[in-house]
Amino acid sequence: MTRYFLSRLARAFVTVVLIVSAAFIVLRLSGDPAITILGPEAPPEAYAAFRAAWGLDQPLWNQYLRYFGAVAQGDLGTSMRDGRAALDVVLERVPDTLRITLPALLLNLAIGIPAGIWAALHRNTLIDRAIMTVSVMGFTVPSFVMGLVLALVFAVRLRWLPSGGSDTALHAVLPILTMGLIGAAVIARFTRSAMLETLGQPYIRTASAKGLLWHQVVIRHALPNAAIPTLTIIGFMVGSLVAGAVVVESIFSWPGVGRLLVTAVANRDLAVVQVILLLIGFTMVAANLLVDMAYGWVDPRLRSGHAAKPA
Repeated sequence: MTRYFLSRLARAFVTVVLIVSAAFIVLRLSGDPAITILGPEAPPEAYAAFRAAWGLDQPLWNQYLRYFGAVAQGDLGTSMRDGRAALDVVLERVPDTLRITLPALLLNLAIGIPAGIWAALHRNTLIDRAIMTVSVMGFTVPSFVMGLVLALVFAVRLRWLPSGGSDTALHAVLPILTMGLIGAAVIARFTRSAMLETLGQPYIRTASAKGLLWHQVVIRHALPNAAIPTLTIIGFMVGSLVAGAVVVESIFSWPGVGRLLVTAVANRDLAVVQVILLLIGFTMVAANLLVDMAYGWVDPRLRSGHAAKPA
């Protein structure tokens, strides 16, 4: 057990190091923040002073070592726009992002899991086809299209909900629905596949042959085993909540981390962008690490290496 968890922790650490490195390199190659912040009309001396003040005049490898050393010490840099700590700039937006991502996750689970189970139990029927048709539509439609359609219907035509902002609880409904419906479609498809695979196993037929009622077979034997592969996609979706909020927050003018990322990229505010990318990376790593640990507890074969982790 200990070796299993330590190996997962080591893998998570390597992933975080790669995220830190990728964030640094991509941002340094994406453009000169001096021109974006000072404007194209600034004199060359101003550009040189700005780059020297922020260490941008140093070789790339030197900047990387300094950046990585600062991150290791907990210093995530300062915003080039307002001079505040980049971490503070990002953290003040986190509560607004959680106001829509956590309810969206609950909506994912509340709709997706029952729909997937119901479709699997009624395989090749009208119910199954209807659920899967809706799931495929929700899975393939981009989030910005889903958001625009919901805004057109509920904000423009019906005038039931506001189309943007964050002043009241009603302003959060459309962002939550956008992320929740798309996520529910994904979970429904994976849950159905996991249930169908489980229902075809020999131990399900054995349980039925012993005289157990069908609902007892499903609850006692099918659902617990189908939950193992479904846990994978749920863990991935938990880890990608912040990343998924980027488009939705921009569509509905929601003042969260996703909208801040778009603004910081446009302004070449390197430290703020790096903190947000690290937040997204850490969230995904932590979620997948928890999933790995959950697999270790649920299926002891994974700890001994006798079974592959479900896809």
